[in-house]
Amino acid sequence: MIKELKTMEELKLVQDMEERVWEMSPIPTHQTFTSVKNGGLMLAAFVDDEIVGFSYGFPGFKNDKSYLCSHMLAVDPAYRSRKIGEKLKWRQREVVIDKGYDMILWTFDPLETRNGYLNLSKLNAVCHTYIENCYGEMSDGMNKGLPSDRFEVHWHLNSPHVTQRTKIDLEHAVPLNAVRKNEDGLPVFVGEQTCESDDVAYSLAVPKDFQELKVKSPGLALDWRLKTREKFEQLFDAGYSAVHLKVHDDHAEYIFVKKKI
Repeated sequence: MIKELKTMEELKLVQDMEERVWEMSPIPTHQTFTSVKNGGLMLAAFVDDEIVGFSYGFPGFKNDKSYLCSHMLAVDPAYRSRKIGEKLKWRQREVVIDKGYDMILWTFDPLETRNGYLNLSKLNAVCHTYIENCYGEMSDGMNKGLPSDRFEVHWHLNSPHVTQRTKIDLEHAVPLNAVRKNEDGLPVFVGEQTCESDDVAYSLAVPKDFQELKVKSPGLALDWRLKTREKFEQLFDAGYSAVHLKVHDDHAEYIFVKKKI
């Protein structure tokens, strides 16, 4: 069951999960309560009356455009891989359309492929903006030790790309890099090809499990951060958007097409 949370008592339910998932202090309920009273949205997923996931967003405004800024999405680790995050996002879309929005914006780490697959391949959001060290130095369990680079995702709620679930040509994208394993069996960035034509799609490979790589080799994880940062920014500067994440057995690859939105 997915429910919209509106009272102070209901909003307190998400605080324990924030600490559990991110090892960080939760957002004060007086802030989330004020947000949901003024165009924001807190949704929670329940299993047998136990909260197992939530999404939180508040109103945003930029370049004469209003939207919902979707700030947090969390699923209890024991309930992952059950499409709870995806269901929360689709319900979020339904509710905010009723509130008058036609776009949701959020950020995520492009090297976290679980998030990339949900955002681009399942929801059909798009990205053409890269933010270096978006939140500065972070100390929580998932982010500490590396620059907090982020993709800024735009979910155009009523676009044909979303409503008709546009299929992307995955077979003819030109690869800009490759992944090889080093002597320790860890993924290494290989390749220096640049995008040279406006007429083709491109792909960029990333590690499949970045958190595991960070634990085993922080130096190699930083190398991936900096090298993919350069390639992502080159593609966005050339007018491309990230529109899909294709997942393989040991790595994943982003697909980029010329920006239309």
